[in-house]
Amino acid sequence: MSLRVESLSHTFKSPASEPRTVLAIESWALAEGDQLLLRGVSGSGKTTLFNILAGLLRPTTGAVYYDSRSLYALPEEARDRFRARQIGYVFQTHQLIGALTALDNVIMPMAFARILPPSAWRRRGLELLAQVGLADFAKYPPRKLSTGQRLRVAIARALVNDPRLLLADEPTAALDEVSGASVMDLLQETCQANNAILIVASHDPALMSRFSAVIDLRGGMLVEPEAVTT
Repeated sequence: MSLRVESLSHTFKSPASEPRTVLAIESWALAEGDQLLLRGVSGSGKTTLFNILAGLLRPTTGAVYYDSRSLYALPEEARDRFRARQIGYVFQTHQLIGALTALDNVIMPMAFARILPPSAWRRRGLELLAQVGLADFAKYPPRKLSTGQRLRVAIARALVNDPRLLLADEPTAALDEVSGASVMDLLQETCQANNAILIVASHDPALMSRFSAVIDLRGGMLVEPEAVTT
């Protein structure tokens, strides 16, 4: 699956202040299997862009295409179904459901997507929790997990349906160096095996060496990073 955006912009409007445009992307495309590191200061629009790509926030102008399919031309129900089956999203704030266990949080996207039969959901969920080092925490609710553990549950949930696009917003922010490296190995290796697109938004300088493609979001626009001179 390829990704393309055209004439994309998003403007936040508030009665108390002037409208603020945070995205103004003329054209941008990624091919199947691409892996990209997206950088930008806090407030630069990275999360807004991710929400638009995930079908959660309609852009002010422009379009998002997956292959030849225009995401926001789809009815809301069809867009939700497409997201459940094709897009994995690791939210910066995790967005786990507090009333569910870690395992049930991971299983939930499978219930929406209906790719696997219900009889396979528990096994698949436990498999992903084991891969992120939480095999012994399946029955724990989010409130009993550390910030890093909640992040790993969110990563397992994002991967459970083998998405064609994976969006990861600061996936190493709450992890130590070893855990962060392990999580990035899992994200990159899974996407490589599935020939899926991976976009990681991060400030972590340790991730630079992992990506051959790096782009900065500055002033609402995507720009090539400036070369480092010595």
